[in-house]
Amino acid sequence: MTPSATTAVTTPTFDDAVARYEPVIGLETHVELGTASKMFCGCSTVFGADPNTQVCPTCLGLPGSLPVVNEAAVRFAVMIGLALNCSISPWCRFARKNYFYPDMPKNFQISQYDEPLCENGWLDVEVDGKIHRVGITRVHMEEDTGKSLHVGGATGRIHGATHSLVDYNRAGIPLIEIVTEPDVRSPEVARAYVDELRELCRALTVSDVRMEQGSLRCDANVSLRPRTAPGEPAAPYGTRSETKNLNSLRSVERAVRHEIVRQATRLDAGLRIVQETRHFDEASGTTSTGRSKEEATDYRYFPEPDLTPLALTHEYVDAVRATIPELPAQRRARLVGDYGFTPTDIVNMRNAGVLDLVEETIAAGAAVEAARKWWLNELARRAADAGVTPTGLAIGPFDVARITEMIADGDLTDALARTVIDGVLAGEGTPDEVVAGRGLKLVSDDGALTEAVDAVIAAQPAIADKVRGGKVNAVGPLVGAVMKAMKGQADPGTVRKLLLERLGQ
Repeated sequence: MTPSATTAVTTPTFDDAVARYEPVIGLETHVELGTASKMFCGCSTVFGADPNTQVCPTCLGLPGSLPVVNEAAVRFAVMIGLALNCSISPWCRFARKNYFYPDMPKNFQISQYDEPLCENGWLDVEVDGKIHRVGITRVHMEEDTGKSLHVGGATGRIHGATHSLVDYNRAGIPLIEIVTEPDVRSPEVARAYVDELRELCRALTVSDVRMEQGSLRCDANVSLRPRTAPGEPAAPYGTRSETKNLNSLRSVERAVRHEIVRQATRLDAGLRIVQETRHFDEASGTTSTGRSKEEATDYRYFPEPDLTPLALTHEYVDAVRATIPELPAQRRARLVGDYGFTPTDIVNMRNAGVLDLVEETIAAGAAVEAARKWWLNELARRAADAGVTPTGLAIGPFDVARITEMIADGDLTDALARTVIDGVLAGEGTPDEVVAGRGLKLVSDDGALTEAVDAVIAAQPAIADKVRGGKVNAVGPLVGAVMKAMKGQADPGTVRKLLLERLGQ
């Protein structure tokens, strides 16, 4: 039944929507490969060059130009397929995907269709302590499109723009598309999948996977079906929408959540879901209609006549397999086993960009907790304040390991260690050179420390009498005064102990 124009439509809460409808989510993720040259020509792939300066007749689709496959791109794609537990096809070929859009210079995209490079894999992701296995339907190779810039509108999209500009530098960059089975059932798992995939590609060093630059983009296919009682057959899949080009983990989760509520609202009102592409607006957190979604037949796929099929031998695949490094899930298990980190510790360090640095600092001799503490708390904050990544700081794992060693040996307090870090970041040399240059080493002369303690007791007799009378907690101001007199170059615990001894406590 179609409601009348006067029918009130109530928007359910997200929790209400998922209580009555089961989300069915599939993800299509595009990853730009980090090759030096493009997929079918020798043009540079460096990001940020002036518009239309990294182009040639081949990637511009000019008459008479012929593509040549980039072997490094094939190798990277095989690495990803193997890491995703896929079968690698011994024979596959490219196809032409025909459609018109201004950023597609040839009016077709060289892609793969019915014979992809990799098929039938999976990726496990963890959310709230539970493992979710996401099936991988296919991993196929293609070329990226150019980039359109719509000028004059309020949203940066074509609607309302006065004119558009096209930069073809990105056209032809090697791209892989990773298509999942419709196995995802929540926005949180969708986000976790993209996050895990990003970490996997980063570990393989096949892409910088910088979502803000478009080298990793996600399309989210979302549909709803009524929930059924336990033991009853699941309802058929509903009509899906595809939200395009999500470029952050937060956007993936927010867009999926919005689509679930939007579709539930329409279904509750008796309205149908239209199969279409949709755009996500970061500011409002909502999606809007893009265009009706084409079926595969609408693209008029046919084999690419200018490229021979790829026939990968078992020896080639095994050689690529041998180059695959430790993958993120394996690394997390090792870090938990070797160092006692909790899964939360690992997430926090990874999010702060210090996981590699912590491990390297431990390898340089630092205690596990000390390495985690200084990178995660102190140095990650300094990096954020400076607007750089932690690896961009002028201090490295060996410096931090040396500072933690001096703290453990009683030569530095935490406060003095922060001053040492200041000096290293300012270019004053190694931690030892900064300590020597600034005179920061803790005073080990008991006579000098005792003299300072006696002077403070004499200068503050009222507080000293309180301590002598048994109010031990009143010693704090005296400790602070001694530390000030020693310019911070004393151990607070030692100072407190000496004060209490001199005051008869």
